[in-house]
Amino acid sequence: MGGDTSDIWDGELELPTVGDTERLGERLGAELRAGDLVLLAGPLGAGKTALVRGLARGLGVIGQVASPTFVLAREHPPSGDGPALVHVDAYRLGLGDGRTGSDVTAELDDLDLDTDLDGAVVAIEWGTGVAERLAERAVQVTLERRDDDVRIATVRRRVTA
Repeated sequence: MGGDTSDIWDGELELPTVGDTERLGERLGAELRAGDLVLLAGPLGAGKTALVRGLARGLGVIGQVASPTFVLAREHPPSGDGPALVHVDAYRLGLGDGRTGSDVTAELDDLDLDTDLDGAVVAIEWGTGVAERLAERAVQVTLERRDDDVRIATVRRRVTA
């Protein structure tokens, strides 16, 4: 990864390759625990699913990670004592179009993600602005892709109690 990555929390990183995006996810995944929420924001093609592939490696979960766009959510069980990973793509709930409000909240509630948080890390693409209420501990990762295909990741931690 480009730049100093000794502290991946609460900063901005330059990610020249998709592999760098996956490695950032792996480093984040190694630090996460059951009950943590990861909110992923960025335009289509910015690398959100690549980051989740890295999260899966860092968590040590089973299964190949692919975008759950058409099924909305996929659960990847742990390979050992660690947490599972629930990967949600909320784009089809209208969040990718910037829709908010009670309709989106109700659709998100129908997925029962708050139940999954007890034993899993939940990563939600397109969940910003609606899903934050699901967990006390959340990480917001915003990915932008420059014209030269280099990605810029902004990572922010949030803890409420």
